[in-house]
Amino acid sequence: MDLNTKEMEQSLYRLIDGANLLALYLDRHGRILICNKKTQDMAARPKEEIIGREWPSILFRNDNAAMKQQMFKAVMEDSVTYKRSNNFEGLIIDANNNERLISWNISPILSASGELEGTFLVGNDITELKEKEASLKKIDETLKNIFSSIKEYALCVINLDGNITYFGMGAEAMLGWQKNDIIFKHISALFAAADVKAQLPVILERVRDAGKYETEAELVTRRGQRFPVSLTVGKFLDPENKLIGYIFMAKDITERKRLEYQIFQAEKLAAIGQLAAGMAHEINNPLFVISGRLEMILEGERLTGELKKDLNIINAQADRIRKLVDRLLKFARQPVPKLEIININEAIEAVLPFLSYHKSLMSKINIDKDFAGSLRPIKGDLNQLQEVFMNLFLNAYQAMPEGGRLTIKTSNFMDSFAEIRISDTGSGISPENLKNVFMPFFSTKKDGTGLGLSICYNIIKSHNGSIDVESQPNKGTTFIVRLPFA
Repeated sequence: MDLNTKEMEQSLYRLIDGANLLALYLDRHGRILICNKKTQDMAARPKEEIIGREWPSILFRNDNAAMKQQMFKAVMEDSVTYKRSNNFEGLIIDANNNERLISWNISPILSASGELEGTFLVGNDITELKEKEASLKKIDETLKNIFSSIKEYALCVINLDGNITYFGMGAEAMLGWQKNDIIFKHISALFAAADVKAQLPVILERVRDAGKYETEAELVTRRGQRFPVSLTVGKFLDPENKLIGYIFMAKDITERKRLEYQIFQAEKLAAIGQLAAGMAHEINNPLFVISGRLEMILEGERLTGELKKDLNIINAQADRIRKLVDRLLKFARQPVPKLEIININEAIEAVLPFLSYHKSLMSKINIDKDFAGSLRPIKGDLNQLQEVFMNLFLNAYQAMPEGGRLTIKTSNFMDSFAEIRISDTGSGISPENLKNVFMPFFSTKKDGTGLGLSICYNIIKSHNGSIDVESQPNKGTTFIVRLPFA
């Protein structure tokens, strides 16, 4: 029996001595009674120089390690005083004077009567493990920062209840919410459609079935402004591949939608132009006969005063039809511009004096000019472009019958275009009318023909430029014209 116990003790000692762990057994006074080979290698001392020494002199040989030593001592004293095991991570200095991070288990050894006999320390060197964890964390943080800083996409994550748990920088920039203000709100707060909360379960069910779901939707900013997005919804999984939420990624497609609408509008205008040209020619022929006959009758001497008055009214209306037909033909023909080098600031300045003919409006409206001084010239037809500006100025004036402010600003846009912004503080345009302002025959004015802005649109397009409008009811309207530099 004694032999077996001795053999077991020797086997246990060999096991501890060969273990890839630091192992020390201390007496009640903290002196080292047993240390294994790993501890000797770490301390760079043979066993004979370690046995009998106090443990701090072996583990903390560097005078600069006083703070680390005090922390370790406090944990040791707690284990000895209260006779309980403790776990502790602390730094020690190895044989090459490098800091090593050790995870310690401190276990008091008690006699059968419960008295302290000694303390057993087992230490695992976790330096490389921590460095690897730190490296992985750094990579994870880097990837997270990359995703967060992509401002072209709004990225957010929701939990299974539909509440937002992550809100990236791109989402903050696109939607105007700060992360702290939107976290844990329901995802439906970001959508313009009122019924999105009812549709959300259907969307998420499709994600669970197919892995992802793509659609176009309309989001709303914190200030209530709506805009279209391309939306992709995917699964958000934990490390065990368990579904814990959903990832929403949205890309603003306002510009794409604008271009699509412009293409659609251009095609529609071309078709209407062909129709208008045919109608104008067909109207002109009988109108020419009517006008000629009226003039002959009006030259007669046997007309009564009342009849002559009625015929003059008919003649005036015929003349009005003729002018409308002329505008129809002008809209349909889309004359090719006669290009010349133009200073856009000077072209606008030359138009402004003509506004003085509208004295009733001029007296109530202030004009602010903000012209870019070093704007490069453009190539265009001066007469056509001045017709566009005159039309836009008059529209602005008519939108401010009670007075207001007209602002004209020129600037360099993307170093490729001269940008002209014409803004008024008038009644604005309602959202349902905004998309139709450049369509022929569409007008909200009592006596308007609805051709002025259509002609402007065609002229700017023939100059390879663009014309857009921004407006809010009761806040005013801005027309944005962009013309390529020469």
